[in-house]
Amino acid sequence: MALIGYMRVSKSDGSQTTDLQRDALIAAGVDPGHLYEDKASGKSEDRPHLEACLKALRSGDTLLVWKLDRLGRNLRHLVNIVHDLTAREVGLKVLTGQGAAIDTTSAQGKLVFGIFAALAEFERELISERTKAGLESARARGRKGGRPFKMTPAKVRLAMASMGQPETSVAALCQELGITRQTLYRHVSPTGELREDGRKLLAGS
Repeated sequence: MALIGYMRVSKSDGSQTTDLQRDALIAAGVDPGHLYEDKASGKSEDRPHLEACLKALRSGDTLLVWKLDRLGRNLRHLVNIVHDLTAREVGLKVLTGQGAAIDTTSAQGKLVFGIFAALAEFERELISERTKAGLESARARGRKGGRPFKMTPAKVRLAMASMGQPETSVAALCQELGITRQTLYRHVSPTGELREDGRKLLAGS
């Protein structure tokens, strides 16, 4: 049974360091040779050392993170990670911040994380309801043939919510939003993450 630590900072230009996280994880008992580090934004999907860290964990091991926001891209991603760890009999401990009560190796910690999982389910239901309401509103306004309308901030938000749902049909979504598939993918990834054009559009709204 081993303690494995994961660290992340948001920038790769050296303006942020993992020193504080590293010191806390080592003080909690993690061997320096069992530390993994990424330099990427919280929403970035490209975190190779997180993937390596998760693959290195074995039954009976415990993953330690300094704060909860160092691990997951969002609440749903975090819940999915912990469900996967639990199925593999791997524990999770959070050292500080709002998630410090989470320790899935203890009964109390499992209860706290159960509340997080319930909130993630609640978030999914709200997003689904908003998406359906938005698409119904678009249908009610009606659309005729011709050149598709351009992407708008409201459409980007709907696209983000819809693309995060496994039952979403990309073709139907594009039709409802009045945009092409190419336009959709320039703004939002297949998993609902913002891309560069989407970030620029929301930043200017």
